[in-house]
Amino acid sequence: MASWYGEEESGNQTASGETFNPDGLTAAARDFPLGTRVTVTNLGNGRSVEVRINDCGPHQKGRRLDLSRAAARRIGMTGHGVTSVRVTVVGPPVSEHRCTPRKS
Repeated sequence: MASWYGEEESGNQTASGETFNPDGLTAAARDFPLGTRVTVTNLGNGRSVEVRINDCGPHQKGRRLDLSRAAARRIGMTGHGVTSVRVTVVGPPVSEHRCTPRKS
C-alpha cells in the first residue's frame, strides 16, 4: 500500500538532507536505503513511475511508501488516499543508511 504527500510537507528537510519538493519524483520508505531507485506500479490501473527514496516513512501501519504528489499524479492515485502498488528496485542505493522504526 502506498499513500502520498504534498504541499503540507513542502520545504521540510528529508532524511537525506534535501528539501522536500512535492513536484519531484521521490518517495519515503523504511524498507530501502536512501537513494534507492524503485518503480512503483499502481495495481488498479497499471500505470508506473520511477522514484528515488529520499525520506523515511510512511508512519502509518500497513503502508510501504509515501509518494510525492508528482509521483502520485503519474500513477493516477491523487484522488485516493491509499493505493495498492507493486514496488520493484531498479537502481542501487547511494547510501547504506536505512530508516529506523519510530517508537510509539
